[in-house]
Amino acid sequence: MADELVIYTDGAARGNPGPGGYGAILQWGKIVKELSQGYRRTTNNRMELMGVLAALHQLKRDGLTITIYTDSAYIVNTVEKGWLFAWAKNAYKGKKNADLWAMFLPFYQRHKIKFVWVKGHADNQWNNRCDELATAAADSGKWVIDDGYEMATQS
Repeated sequence: MADELVIYTDGAARGNPGPGGYGAILQWGKIVKELSQGYRRTTNNRMELMGVLAALHQLKRDGLTITIYTDSAYIVNTVEKGWLFAWAKNAYKGKKNADLWAMFLPFYQRHKIKFVWVKGHADNQWNNRCDELATAAADSGKWVIDDGYEMATQS
């Protein structure tokens, strides 16, 4: 069994906001699992973060060493520069995607997670595959509702 879980994620939105989707790939040794889902109305940053959350929701145990590769500077900077922890102390007041960040934080606390930024639409096969999954989900018409986004925009 591998010592480290590797996750690749990407998000897409057709319009911002508009229909969107995420793609995620989990790699544990030779085991590879792909995930994707489309949403009726959302934003690109939400889909980037939803890809991360979808992957982390697959985990069955705590204390894993995880490296997450993403082309989202928004996600990498929020976590790796420590902004998330200040946001959490202030109950995410005034921050976009507060619902998703609040869901992410317990995963971060249960695992050893580091984020690595990769250039999007470049030569990384796994990031490119996540982009294919995310855009196919965004274009699928088989959408679910992003309650966090739609409820927030109705307020």
